[in-house]
Amino acid sequence: MKTNVKAIELKELWRRYKRLGDERAREQLVVAYSPLVKYVSGRMASGLPAHVEEADLISYGLIGLMNAVERFELEREIKFETYAITRIKGAIIDELRSLDWVPRSVRARARDIERANAKLESRLHRAPTDEEMAAELHVDVEDFHASLLQISNSTVSALDELWTVSDSSGDQVSLLDTLGDADAPDPSRAMDETELKDMVADAIARLPEREKLVIALYYYENLTLREIGEVLGVTESRVSQLHTKAVLRLRSRLSSQRD
Repeated sequence: MKTNVKAIELKELWRRYKRLGDERAREQLVVAYSPLVKYVSGRMASGLPAHVEEADLISYGLIGLMNAVERFELEREIKFETYAITRIKGAIIDELRSLDWVPRSVRARARDIERANAKLESRLHRAPTDEEMAAELHVDVEDFHASLLQISNSTVSALDELWTVSDSSGDQVSLLDTLGDADAPDPSRAMDETELKDMVADAIARLPEREKLVIALYYYENLTLREIGEVLGVTESRVSQLHTKAVLRLRSRLSSQRD
C-alpha cells in the first residue's frame, strides 16, 4: 500500500514540476531520488583509489541527478531510475576525469594492453592467455597482473562507456538504459545503435568464460566485486583483474571494428 501511495505522490510531483514549473516539486523529486546517488557512488567507490572520498562522489552524483530531473521527459518509455543512474554515473566520471588524477603512465599501460590484445587476437583468432599477453608486453605474468590491478584502481573506465551515444541534447546516454521515442524514431540513429549493440554483444560473447561471467554478474546482476569473488571462490583483487581484462579486451575489439 505504501508503495502505491509513494508512486502516486511521485507522479504528482512530476506533474507539478513538468507541467506547472513548480520548483518546490523539483527539489522534492531530487530528495526522493537521492538514494540513487548513494547507490551509484557506493558501487563506484569500491573500485577507486582510497584517496577518492565517497562523499565527493556523492556531491558529483547529485549534480547528475539534478540534471536528470531537469531533462527527463515524462513521455519516454523508460523508468526515471534507469535514466537517472546513467546520468549520475556520467556526472561522477566527468568530474573525476576533469581532475585528471590518473597517472599518465597508467593510461599508457592500459593502451599498451589494448594494443597487445588486439594484435594477439588477430594472430591467434581467440582471446590470448595471460601468459601470451605477458610475453607480448615483454613482462612476466606477475607484472601483467600488477598492471591490471593498477589500471583497475586508477581509472573510472567501465563497460557502460562502451555503448553510449549522444542524445538530442548532446549528453552521453547508455544504449542499454534508454529507448528511442517510439512515436518519432530516427532511422539512421536506430541503425547505428543496433549496430553498436550487436558489436558489443558479439565482443562479450567472445570473452573467456570467466571474464564473461564477471561481466554478467557485475553489470546485469549488480553484484559487487567482493560478492563476485565469493561466487567464484577467488579474491576481490582477482575479480578486479578479470573485470579490467574484460573491459580492455572489449575496448580493443570495438576500436578495431570501428577503424
